[in-house]
Amino acid sequence: MTQPMMTQSLLVSSLIDHAARYHSSSEVVSVETTGSLDRSSWGEVAPNSRKLASALGKRGVQAGERCATIAWNNRRHLEIYFGVAGGGMVCHTINPRLFPEQLVYIINHAEDQVLFLDKTFLPIAANLREKLPTVKAYVLMGPRDDEAADMVEGLLFYDELIETGDDGYEWPQLDENTPSSLCYTSGTTGHPKGVLYTHRSTVLHSLGGNQPDGVGISAADVVMPVVPMFHVNAWGVPYIAAATGCKLALPGPGMDGPSLVKLIDGEQVTLALGVPTIWMGLLAALEEVGSKAESLTRTVVGGSALPPSMIPTFRDKYGVKLIHAWGMTETSPLGTVNSPLQKHSALHESEQEKIGLGQGRPPYGVELRIVDEAGHVLPEDGEAQGELQIRGHWIVDTYFKADTTATTIDGWFDTGDVATIDPDGYMIIRDRSKDIIKSGGEWISTVELENIAIAHPGVANAAAIAAAHEKWAERPVLIVVKAEGADPTEDELRAFYDGKIAHWQVPDKVIFVEELPIGGTGKVLKIKLREQFGNVLMDG
Repeated sequence: MTQPMMTQSLLVSSLIDHAARYHSSSEVVSVETTGSLDRSSWGEVAPNSRKLASALGKRGVQAGERCATIAWNNRRHLEIYFGVAGGGMVCHTINPRLFPEQLVYIINHAEDQVLFLDKTFLPIAANLREKLPTVKAYVLMGPRDDEAADMVEGLLFYDELIETGDDGYEWPQLDENTPSSLCYTSGTTGHPKGVLYTHRSTVLHSLGGNQPDGVGISAADVVMPVVPMFHVNAWGVPYIAAATGCKLALPGPGMDGPSLVKLIDGEQVTLALGVPTIWMGLLAALEEVGSKAESLTRTVVGGSALPPSMIPTFRDKYGVKLIHAWGMTETSPLGTVNSPLQKHSALHESEQEKIGLGQGRPPYGVELRIVDEAGHVLPEDGEAQGELQIRGHWIVDTYFKADTTATTIDGWFDTGDVATIDPDGYMIIRDRSKDIIKSGGEWISTVELENIAIAHPGVANAAAIAAAHEKWAERPVLIVVKAEGADPTEDELRAFYDGKIAHWQVPDKVIFVEELPIGGTGKVLKIKLREQFGNVLMDG
């Protein structure tokens, strides 16, 4: 029986082939661990990826086996993304900021066969290799380096390894449901869980996530993913970039404000993506350097809630639009992007800005709903708050090596977030279910408390937590890092909430600290703050 349309498997290798054929001259610029710039192109990245796949096969790495990376955002990491997955193996990106025990657990759980490392992270291999029985080869992501060779016995060198691969290597024609990459959750409680993405889910995420109302990357863009390539595949940007053929500016280890300003101005970056703490550092650096970041038009912000005060600063001072997005490891990660509807153009700027503070709407390919504690679906009226659940083409069904599904009986994944959804589908994260404060039976959003605090000129950063209370069970406490040169008082900050929220939601206490504990993905570790200050209202 004939079929009316052609059918081709959705494969990661098809993305890099497209980039090579139609965008071979588009640049891939990356900052090396030495601080120097590596200039390449899609026309060079693609054959290197093929040779890497061939070289790994010659070393006995089998289809489906995991090859791990502990590396920055750079050209060789990009080649590993496509070479490993395209060759039928699984690219396992590892967060170097995890504790050694977590690194050992993750590598052993994944049964990684090869470990690719930037020179920064060679001490990890040197110190942990005795605990990593499955790893058969350690590869330094660079040319031969005698100093590095002395650190790790038998160390291979990436630039030499790929030269052992065949120039004429052909990508295998895989089933599109073959696993392509593996990421682990940050594991704030218990062991991290693995999420195994497939070729199909990755390509669909690239297509669905890059609509005009999504990330919206075009071939004319210069894209700087500051979100690490070890964090949910840099939000899928490497794959989207290959599909569109945009120029990439990869910041390597230079994720501090001044380094990013230099890369933005030097490479004429038009779009950047990262977590709010990155943009706080960038704003400070722009002010310090005196740059206007004239090429930059958009930044996509995710990972944690965006402080509202950042939006007008970027818009009015630098002409940069901040786009809020939401997702998680289990959602590949794109779940929502905040883009306006046609009817919003008639609204006053302040009303448009208010809409932009939320996490936005789901693109085609995913659906959202909210449910109460009993699992009953709640109305999408913008008022009802409930547990946020998601399903779609690039959402986890079962964690790696797990015996049971990660979804509900009717096929939805519970995100652990508390949210509202309005009739147009706009979703606002009110809190993480484990972070939200329940005071006297009423909910208080830590996100809202933090956003108000950060808007105060004397506050550099802030985190709100639930502290135990004898009468109300829990009450809010605010942990504050003062802005440089500022000295706000506790009374001043508590008074700053007047008229902005209900009086009973105002934090009971303000505690000043030198810095907040930041986790491997750039988020504040609330669990550590609760351990330290959770009983502060009970003590005396």
